[in-house]
Amino acid sequence: MAEAGGSLLEQLKSCIVWSWTYLWTLWFFLMLFLVYILRVPLKINDNLSTGTSSLISGLILIFEWWYFRKYGTSFIEQVSVSHLRPLLGGVDSTAPSNSTSNNGDTDSNRQSVSECKVWRNPLNLFRGAEYNRYTWVTGREPLTYYDMNLSAQDHQTFFTCETDHLRPADASKKDLMQKAWRERNPQARISAAHEALELNEIFYHWRPLLQPLQAKRRTQNGINFTMCATAYILLAEEEATTIVEAERLFKQALKAGEVCYRRSQQLQHHGAQYEAQHRRDTNVLVYIKRRLAMCSRKLGRTREAVKMMRDLMKEFPLLSMFNIHENLLEALLELQAYADVQAVLAKYDDISLPKSATICYTAALLKARAVSDKFSPEAASRRGLSTAEMNAVEAIHRAVEFNPHVPKYLLEMKSLILPPEHILKRGDSEAIAYAFFHLQHWKRVEGALNLLHCTWEGTFRMIPYPLEKGHLFYPYPICTETADRELLPSFHEVSVYPKKELPFFILFTAGLCSFTAMLALLTHQFPELMGVFAKAFLSTLFAPLNFVMEKVESILPSSLWHQLTRI
Repeated sequence: MAEAGGSLLEQLKSCIVWSWTYLWTLWFFLMLFLVYILRVPLKINDNLSTGTSSLISGLILIFEWWYFRKYGTSFIEQVSVSHLRPLLGGVDSTAPSNSTSNNGDTDSNRQSVSECKVWRNPLNLFRGAEYNRYTWVTGREPLTYYDMNLSAQDHQTFFTCETDHLRPADASKKDLMQKAWRERNPQARISAAHEALELNEIFYHWRPLLQPLQAKRRTQNGINFTMCATAYILLAEEEATTIVEAERLFKQALKAGEVCYRRSQQLQHHGAQYEAQHRRDTNVLVYIKRRLAMCSRKLGRTREAVKMMRDLMKEFPLLSMFNIHENLLEALLELQAYADVQAVLAKYDDISLPKSATICYTAALLKARAVSDKFSPEAASRRGLSTAEMNAVEAIHRAVEFNPHVPKYLLEMKSLILPPEHILKRGDSEAIAYAFFHLQHWKRVEGALNLLHCTWEGTFRMIPYPLEKGHLFYPYPICTETADRELLPSFHEVSVYPKKELPFFILFTAGLCSFTAMLALLTHQFPELMGVFAKAFLSTLFAPLNFVMEKVESILPSSLWHQLTRI
């Protein structure tokens, strides 16, 4: 009975919140219509000045409410603190306090920047073979300009170095590729890559005639006329319309990248210039091998992909910026090699390493797998949780605290979209990227989603104020919503945590005041009509009570009522 009453109260609350969220425009137009009907008895033309001020006050109230709903803060308060307070001398001018406040602002800004750092999505899709196909089918753009601009910056960082302009032997090709990475138009990027490859083919066609010049430049620059591996990368990412075609282009890029890497490896200790070139060639080679492993994974050759990822992590153990271990975890889960998954987690789920939704939720999945097939909420409520079940629930709570947006996608309470090329850790973008690839692994484990459904909301009872204090992690960053709106397309409804909702008491009070003001206005203008209406309303309201009293009087003897009145 209590649960039914609580659910009824929650439904009533949600209805009132919904009405104030979406129907306030309808109420506003109803008020305008009422004013128009009553313009003659209210003498609006005579009291225009008073009406204008009231209208302006109402518009300010509506704008203030809308700003609070969207940004979670008061516009008037923000303007007062940010702009009016310094002008009025509200800031103390003493040097110590200024330095202290400046240091505090600097620390808070530094913390905000670190919390809102955007990371490259280790499982990002191929633009030509996957993102563009989605656009052709739906007519929607799955990537935002901000996301693609970040990718262009990453490509310039990974695939170029400061000394490229010092190498006249292949400066023309490098200039073409640098322009290609900066170009906004996809067709212009693809054309620049083809042009770079044509220059490369022209050189190798006329190579016998250029042997003397080549030997001379080798003594000056050490490396010359390198094959344009980055051009093949761009074509594989953006021009290839299938994964098979992308894999073919990446294999051509691998041949070129290995030649450049071996040459720069021999000369890396000859100076800063050669060291920068070797670092660039290393990034190119690792990127190509990682994408080849992802092609194998997408084409169903999962064991081959796992071997390529393991070899890559052994060969380049210090390149953690690519987060290859997350690709490895996903491939091992596809093979259902849970022991190998646990071994990878033991290495990377360390307190000194940055966490991710993949690490936290994969650890929760492994612990849930041990108990989920026999888990029953009714039985658990009667006998309590066992040690293994408690460990699984704690792992789920830990994962939900790190990223509270993931469960709604895993439980299919929220629709998925294609993941972006960049993600914000603990944000909605990371949740989409994780659920897009790992939902099938949760479905494969019997009862895992049921256990998640029964326990994930209990996390929020442990962290009632997530923006101020966390339980196992730092407080939840306040900047995730803004960053996610930049990363995710406009047709996606961004998940917000914690939700910025007006308190129920404020909504109820605002509705009650509006209703009372309307009744007072109508009573003042039409007292007789409103009196008739009030009598009819009260008689209807008390009709059930009068009916009950009549029945009671007919049943009980009249002498009893007489004795009660004498008492």
